Amino acid sequence: MPLINKTCQFVEQQLAGDGSGHDWWHIHRVWNLAKNIAEQEGANLLIVELSALLHDIADWKFHDGDESKGPQMAEHFLIENQVDRDVIDPVIEIIATLSYKGAGVATPMKTLEGKVVQDADRLDAIGAMGIARTFAYGGHKNRLMYHPDEKPVLHQSFADYKKNTGHTINHFYEKLLLLKDRMNTASAKQMAEGRHQFMQTYLDQFYEEWDGKA
Repeated sequence: MPLINKTCQFVEQQLAGDGSGHDWWHIHRVWNLAKNIAEQEGANLLIVELSALLHDIADWKFHDGDESKGPQMAEHFLIENQVDRDVIDPVIEIIATLSYKGAGVATPMKTLEGKVVQDADRLDAIGAMGIARTFAYGGHKNRLMYHPDEKPVLHQSFADYKKNTGHTINHFYEKLLLLKDRMNTASAKQMAEGRHQFMQTYLDQFYEEWDGKA
């Protein structure tokens, strides 16, 4: 489809050179996951694909915490490409609401398409890929890999979550290990099980090696 191809080109250009784990290949994986889940769950594929491709076009983490930047950029791109309003509106709604906002903050999605894209994004945040991306982001932010005296914080507000500067291993407990139980669709729940277990195994090995026992 020409619109999807054009969207891929736009996103790849915008995110070229990113080294934080939020690059084009993250988008590409989420896009593929979302298409897979959408087909199994019977979601509107056009809305799912556009939302998945544009969901990180201007992530708040790289725009001084501005949550409006991404939806605005996505809307501008879709309007420029003469996309119908009945497609634009649900896509913008998904982009504006899908991100994780803290352990104590609920982030329900209103539509099946939103649930599918949120699940796809969260699946890429766990498992082997999630581990790699978490350390890439920690290095990008110049954070410690681990500090045994600094305990995880289960943030109760998005504002507190945004201000978090904890070490990378804490992020597993503050987000990644919580995502399995926050999947929306049956398809994603099944995929999340193996990825979740892989992270648990990794952490067990990490602590063994940290303590010089393995």
